[in-house]
Amino acid sequence: MNSGHKHVYLLEERAAPLTDLKTIGSALVMAPHPDDESLGCGGTIALLRKLGYAVHVLFVSDGTLSHPNSKAYPASRLRDLREQEAHEALRRLRIDANACTFLRYPDRRVPTSHDPGFPEAAARVATLLDKVNPTTVFMPWQRDPHPDHRACWQIGQAAVQQCSTKPRILEYLIWLWELGTPGDLPAPDERTVWQVDIASVMNQRNQAIAAHQSQVTRMIDDDPTAFYLSPELLRHFEPPSELFLEATGQ
Repeated sequence: MNSGHKHVYLLEERAAPLTDLKTIGSALVMAPHPDDESLGCGGTIALLRKLGYAVHVLFVSDGTLSHPNSKAYPASRLRDLREQEAHEALRRLRIDANACTFLRYPDRRVPTSHDPGFPEAAARVATLLDKVNPTTVFMPWQRDPHPDHRACWQIGQAAVQQCSTKPRILEYLIWLWELGTPGDLPAPDERTVWQVDIASVMNQRNQAIAAHQSQVTRMIDDDPTAFYLSPELLRHFEPPSELFLEATGQ
């Protein structure tokens, strides 16, 4: 058993079923990059939309370092492509076309709490939260092993503190399976682990992931250093359930 699968197993052992999605209600999803929304909570989004709850997706970075050396898709063209793919993924999840926001921070340069641009980033997200007024905010797990994911968590936490109403916070997992270390796992007294059964919407969720063609195929073929969500990586997202972490005591 590789370390990624071991992490999944340890968390699934701790998971309690989250069966009443009314306790989630309307939602704002913070996605560090276009595709994280579908990978991390696409099935839960689909279930919430089937129940009629509004879902707004906030894309924090532009995702343009997936193909940094492509001549055919320089950063501006790749950004536009990834935003088009994001719109298509949201359409497949039955999210209204105008229910998304792109902050366009440079990929791998999302501000952290130590950066000068952090207060502005948190204020932008807080303004959106006050406008959308979600019952729940989905954001990456605090120690998900990618700098933009950790920065996104910091921004989300700071933004929530600025809001007049405090939404529920559920943290989703992307890279813990593949890149995580034991220290990245939540301690038992640190987070409650919830599991949502997405078997009934798996095809829809998978279609949303597939909409991110630049990430799951070799359609951009002129950059040998490109990032690629290979079938091996995507196997981490094959189980018909999604896990979420919630701070204990909330």
